[in-house]
Amino acid sequence: RAILDMTLPTKSGALVPLGSIAKLEETRGPTQIEHLNRLRRTTIGANLDGISTGEAVEKVMAEANALNMPPGYGVRKGYRSRSLDEVASNFILAFGLSLVFMYMVLAAQFESFTDPITILLALPLTFPFALVSLKMLNQPLDIYAIFGLFMLVGIVKKNGILQVDYTNELRRRGMPRDEAILQANRTRLRPILMTTLMLVAGMIPLALGRGPGAAARASLAKVIIGGQVLSLLPTLLITPVAYAILDGLSNHVRFRRRPSVPAHSANSAEPAIEEPAAETQLVG
Repeated sequence: RAILDMTLPTKSGALVPLGSIAKLEETRGPTQIEHLNRLRRTTIGANLDGISTGEAVEKVMAEANALNMPPGYGVRKGYRSRSLDEVASNFILAFGLSLVFMYMVLAAQFESFTDPITILLALPLTFPFALVSLKMLNQPLDIYAIFGLFMLVGIVKKNGILQVDYTNELRRRGMPRDEAILQANRTRLRPILMTTLMLVAGMIPLALGRGPGAAARASLAKVIIGGQVLSLLPTLLITPVAYAILDGLSNHVRFRRRPSVPAHSANSAEPAIEEPAAETQLVG
């Protein structure tokens, strides 16, 4: 009633009560009107249970496209949804740069161009096995799982360093290549298994933990556990095989590049000595 008694000025300056030109109707409306780029917007959020954010966003976009909304209406991903699209491209870039930096550090450490390649060849196997482990454990590939992938790369690289470093040490002692490879892998197998079992055992409480923030820790731990267990045997087999192949190729390339020295030019300072021709005599 007080609102209807409010007065409004007209062009002539007279005051007119609001109730004479308008009426009140009680209805429902938004408590807050949001705008984006001079357009009204409504934000939709949900608590996801048993489904990843990426899958939920794909289903929502599919449902929105099926509505065939008229012009002036549209659907746009929120900040968290857009950040998921950037995670994949940033992850590929970060992984590529990490490979470059790891190669540079290993090349400086081993003073070789082929040994870092031998060590890094086992890394591409870790990603398929890690993704398989996530599928088996029904765990989505979120940002914490991606952090676990980076940790898994460093852990798997450690096994190759142990194998290649001791193989080079045995070869410097005079042991043949194939025998050095077998001896090094036999000797380094125990520390590799011990560190792997220690790491897996340490991650089990995180994977099974409960409480605030447990989902993030569980995602990271499950990636490391599954990827490390499934990729252990292939990496132990690939590293010695790759070492033998690359070492043979490098030796072949060095042999092909070695210049051939003719026999007569080995000592050009000394004149060539002509041997007397053999004579045949007939004795009768």
